[in-house]
Amino acid sequence: MSREESAWRHREGVDATTGEQRRPSRYEFSTVSVRFDSDDERCVGTLYRPDRPKNPPLVLMAAGFGSDREFGLPVYAERFAERGYAVFLFDHRHFGDSEGMPRNLVSPAKQIADWRAAIERADELDGVDADRLVLWGSSFAGGHVLEVAAGEPHVAAVVSQVPFVDGRSMTLGKGLKFAAKSLPLALADKLLSFVGRSKTVPVVGTPEEFAVINEPGAKTGFFDLVPSGSDWENETPARVFLSIPGYRPGTKTDEVHCPTLVVAGEHDELVSLSDVESAASKLPNGTFLRLPVGHFDVYGGETFEEALAHQFAFLDRVVGDPADD
Repeated sequence: MSREESAWRHREGVDATTGEQRRPSRYEFSTVSVRFDSDDERCVGTLYRPDRPKNPPLVLMAAGFGSDREFGLPVYAERFAERGYAVFLFDHRHFGDSEGMPRNLVSPAKQIADWRAAIERADELDGVDADRLVLWGSSFAGGHVLEVAAGEPHVAAVVSQVPFVDGRSMTLGKGLKFAAKSLPLALADKLLSFVGRSKTVPVVGTPEEFAVINEPGAKTGFFDLVPSGSDWENETPARVFLSIPGYRPGTKTDEVHCPTLVVAGEHDELVSLSDVESAASKLPNGTFLRLPVGHFDVYGGETFEEALAHQFAFLDRVVGDPADD
């Protein structure tokens, strides 16, 4: 049985009794907390070490928009570790276990700096092969990995899943009414930031609610990823509306020279399929995969399994040496 076929075996799928995604046995990997500094603030992550091979490739991973690292990503990290890849899953500043005030601040520039600091920390990790470094990102972080990999010689491969690629296009798509409400809030928050305060807006809402993300189905899809018992709050400083329009990682894909897999959803509610396809077409060494699914489908069920199988096949080929099945 091939490695790609093995990802479709029954044991790799959804538990028939609980309906939950299968989680690998902890005998397949170990975990350890890892810290690093980004602009003098502490970031925290979890390193997943597989039981084999001895010196595995390293997948660097962080959460999407307004999210902690626990939002839908541990199951990805665990399955990669079971496959024989080390995974370093970290929280951006202002989120999860990492430092940074105000909480839940989304700053593309700061998060890109966090990724670069994490790459430097990866070079110091024992028992992993940092020369076979993979950047893995989904949604907002799917844009980050393209941005970071552009012109970066130390990255061996990139996996960008349902990626945010063009903030200008997304902002225009929300229309003038949305802009008329968001801009005054953003400016007010920016002014308050100078005295250490903030004006927050919801991260996610229904189409009838005002939120940074309020596309159909987004609220349900997002909250399905929030772990039970999480102390995360559905709010972010409104200054994010000032930074999103100028953040366009898809314009730099011609500078990403390492092998890159882009996974897009044909029915993505949040990011434009045509924008993603256009960005992927400029990759010098890119593979583009479109699935007939929505933005949040990749985090569970059959779509999770299908996306993961393609990612395994891609990474097995370009960085090699996963654990035997």
